[in-house]
Amino acid sequence: MARRHRPRRQVLAAAVAVVVATATLTTAATARPDTAQGPDKPTIRYTEYGIPHIIASTFEGLGEGYGYAAAKDNICTLASTYLMVEARRSKYLGPDGHADTGTSGGTTNLNSDLYFQRMNDDHVVEKLVAKPAPDGPEPEVRQAIHGYVEGYNRYLAETGVGNITDPACRGAAWVQPITDLDVYRHVHAEVIMGTSQYLLDGEVGAAPAAVPADSPKARPAADTGRKIVQAMAKGHQNGIGSNALAVGADGVSGGGSMLLGNPHFPWQGKNRMWETQLTIPGKFNVAGASLLGFPVVNIGHNDDVAWSHTVATVAPFGLFDLQVDPLHPTRYLVDGTWRDMTSQRVSVEVRNADGSTGTVTRTLWSTRYGPVTTSLAGVPLPWVVSAHAVRDANMDNLRAVNTWFGLDRAKDTDDVVHTLESTQGSPFFNTLATDRKGHALYADIQAAPNITDAHAESCLTLTGRATFYGLRMPGVPPVSILDGKRSACDWPDDPNAVAPGLLDPKVQPRLIRTDFVGNANDSPWLANPAEPLSYPRVMGDTDSTRTTRTQQLILTAQHRIDGTDGLPGKGFTPETMRESLFADRSRTADLARAATVRMCKGFVGGLAPSNGGLVDVHDACPVLAAWDGTFTLHSRGAWLFENFWNSLPVPDVGVAGVETAPWKVGFDPKEPLTTPNTLDTDRLDVKLAFGNAVAALRKAGIPLDATVSDVQTVTRNGERIPIHGSLGSLGVLNVIDPAADAQGNPDVVWGSSFIQEVRFGADGPPQSSTLLTYSQSADPTSPHYADQTTLFSAGKWVTDRYTEDQIAASPVLETKVLD
Repeated sequence: MARRHRPRRQVLAAAVAVVVATATLTTAATARPDTAQGPDKPTIRYTEYGIPHIIASTFEGLGEGYGYAAAKDNICTLASTYLMVEARRSKYLGPDGHADTGTSGGTTNLNSDLYFQRMNDDHVVEKLVAKPAPDGPEPEVRQAIHGYVEGYNRYLAETGVGNITDPACRGAAWVQPITDLDVYRHVHAEVIMGTSQYLLDGEVGAAPAAVPADSPKARPAADTGRKIVQAMAKGHQNGIGSNALAVGADGVSGGGSMLLGNPHFPWQGKNRMWETQLTIPGKFNVAGASLLGFPVVNIGHNDDVAWSHTVATVAPFGLFDLQVDPLHPTRYLVDGTWRDMTSQRVSVEVRNADGSTGTVTRTLWSTRYGPVTTSLAGVPLPWVVSAHAVRDANMDNLRAVNTWFGLDRAKDTDDVVHTLESTQGSPFFNTLATDRKGHALYADIQAAPNITDAHAESCLTLTGRATFYGLRMPGVPPVSILDGKRSACDWPDDPNAVAPGLLDPKVQPRLIRTDFVGNANDSPWLANPAEPLSYPRVMGDTDSTRTTRTQQLILTAQHRIDGTDGLPGKGFTPETMRESLFADRSRTADLARAATVRMCKGFVGGLAPSNGGLVDVHDACPVLAAWDGTFTLHSRGAWLFENFWNSLPVPDVGVAGVETAPWKVGFDPKEPLTTPNTLDTDRLDVKLAFGNAVAALRKAGIPLDATVSDVQTVTRNGERIPIHGSLGSLGVLNVIDPAADAQGNPDVVWGSSFIQEVRFGADGPPQSSTLLTYSQSADPTSPHYADQTTLFSAGKWVTDRYTEDQIAASPVLETKVLD
């Protein structure tokens, strides 16, 4: 159980008293804890790049060490997150400020507060915490989270708010001690993020719309469906993603198994990852990274298993189309009977422009299916003759912490599958794993809505059929819109599922092989092309276009295993696996560069059309012709090609499917890795895109032959650090997404984050290299604010220190005992 909330001043006073009474914290460069039973006190060993290896004799001790070390590195980011889930951002930061609630832009502080205050008023998280496992947290998880709170509060009391080194929150009144409930609320907020990022604004703003007498006819279902899919595609492109490649014994040089994990997460804010190792000798030992504030490892390895996650193509939510009474729009029809919606007045404190504090109260509406929304991913869903309600598969999911705790302890890939099936806590992720036995696993086993193909066929609305079946864009999940007039169309309960309304985990896709499996945010269909998968449509599509990033991942694996990639030998080694990521090769360039060069050379007089008239592209042709198709720091022509590709029109969506770019040869499910292909350079929009790209670079003062390092950087303490890689739409595995800073320079905002390469042999400890691209700390005064970022820029990795001997051998070892 979470601790009862005490007044914050009492908590802070108690924490200060603890520090005063136990003011024997020590720092020693040579201390080595008892590694047989675990040290009496939680002990943090820091090795290169500020990576903490936390050892304790209990899970509460592990949590305390984690909480202390995480707060030391990222107190401002964590405090801001707790402010969000406590629904107090408007009170301290104003209602119009930005809240980092999701993965693709967030919302206003006011909307965020209203959303979380509703859940807090309903005690959603408290009810989940009160449940016994497996619905509630495992006992060891409760202990670790309780210890985390003690460690976080201890660091805050020891340092003092006024002495925090990070200027982002030094002396801020909103930096306060936390309770166990704050941590559980944070976990829950992350778990429901796959729904909230698309529906939060629509839920807190839902109200019946007035219908003017001359109102236009309702938008056709297919048109609404098209807009929803396009909006979801934009959110998918701008949100989190990942690549992961699991290689079994037949794909590794010399046998064993290997894993490459490469999540693409924001470089700032609550979705930053943080690297650590957690050890209870003889009982628990895992290394890797987690989202800040999660005292478990989300992706990493233990003695026998390595795993990573990728964002899946399951929509963890569904909509229900409700017929409402035009004269009483808060009544809706179910099974022939009118029902009243439930109203709830939600109030939050806000800081007024003059500095005073006021209150905003809003009435929010709910139905038997869930909250009412009037938009999905920004697409209006007017509440007129119908309304739309949301059901979230993860709203009752605090099981995710049990899922990650189970993965931390897994012994082989069968254990991984058992953990995923028995918890169904993975919120919207695929899982890829390897084990010491030489197996490679792909599994999309998660908290998916129980919408079987038969249920969908019976219950989808016309718009729902468009969003669920016909409108296909790579990586975009099928969104269900079901008939809310029939209670039978609600998600049925399955006896094999862990929670009501979830899909039977046994029918969810998984594949174990000894060559390889991979995923780059496409559906499960081609985890390995030699063994295509089938599954309910709700899990994603089949026989459909793969993104060029998926093509790049699969072809990289096939060519390395076959020895046809130009590198020596056959099969993966740690060196070739790292090279496969940092080669920064573009599959899109492989398919389109030659045709682009021919188009460039074919413009009459060297003049290409652009929106501003004809533009001279003579100088662009030799640059692209000499470009090698990669996005390394020294690549010339890469930036020109990226800008050309981004200038192409967004693909339209049609009921028969969609191509990912203007290709002459369309997709062929029999040739999924080589189609579509042949860029249609006869199209005017393609020619315009090229001319616009050249004109835009010249206007920005960027030479056409600029290298990636000349342009793509991230700024740390005034220093611009060049960053290699490119957008996923370019078919580059090392995804990097820049946005213009205040000076108009492209500054990296998200992309490759915690990268890991792990190898298991027949015996001995796992061998691993890692890289946290944005470094351990968001504090600009920290020595670990940019050290790994500089390493990433140079294409170098951190050699993992996992065994006690490896940790003790660190030349920079620093030990802190929490007495």
